[in-house]
Amino acid sequence: MPTYNERQNLESITGRVRAALPEADLLIVDDNSPDGTGDIADKLAEADPHVQVMHRTEKAGLGRAYMAGFSWALERDYGVIVEMDADGSHLPEHLPVLVGALAHADLAIGSRWMPGGRVVNWPRSREALSRGANIYTRLMLGLNVRDATAGFRAYRASTLRTISLDQVQSAGYCFQIDLTMRVAQAGLKIVEVPSRSWNGNTARAR
Repeated sequence: MPTYNERQNLESITGRVRAALPEADLLIVDDNSPDGTGDIADKLAEADPHVQVMHRTEKAGLGRAYMAGFSWALERDYGVIVEMDADGSHLPEHLPVLVGALAHADLAIGSRWMPGGRVVNWPRSREALSRGANIYTRLMLGLNVRDATAGFRAYRASTLRTISLDQVQSAGYCFQIDLTMRVAQAGLKIVEVPSRSWNGNTARAR
């Protein structure tokens, strides 16, 4: 779970993640947040052995933060690795279903653009950008995934080892699409489960 200036939200979202998957470990990857997010993360880790913290020296982008987290988890032989935002836009309560979908898949994506999925309080411009990127992905890249830009997803560790993470250079929307493409090109199975996504500012207010 990457963080940057999530001081007001981190304790709450961490508690919800821990309640949703009590046996899981949570890695907070903080990109040197100037608001003290890293200090709060350290306090949470001191109080809970299931919480770990990685401090990075600069804000290098979401893709780089996820890559650092993936590498950390693979080095420690975790079997399943989940990525999600820290601002509450992804619902921790959906984690059991997302992880459970890996029983018959190599990558499970929390999809906003399938029946049962939706976005809440998104600006129209943001929704149009996301929908457009996913239409492009399906039509131009031939990727049969409704929400290839989703940042709420669960990977089998074996999947990440298969797709040559050391060769990934992309970031942002492209990062999620890139990894999805690599999983599909490797002949691995991708499933989508319905997911809701809140606007980050709204999520903080909930």
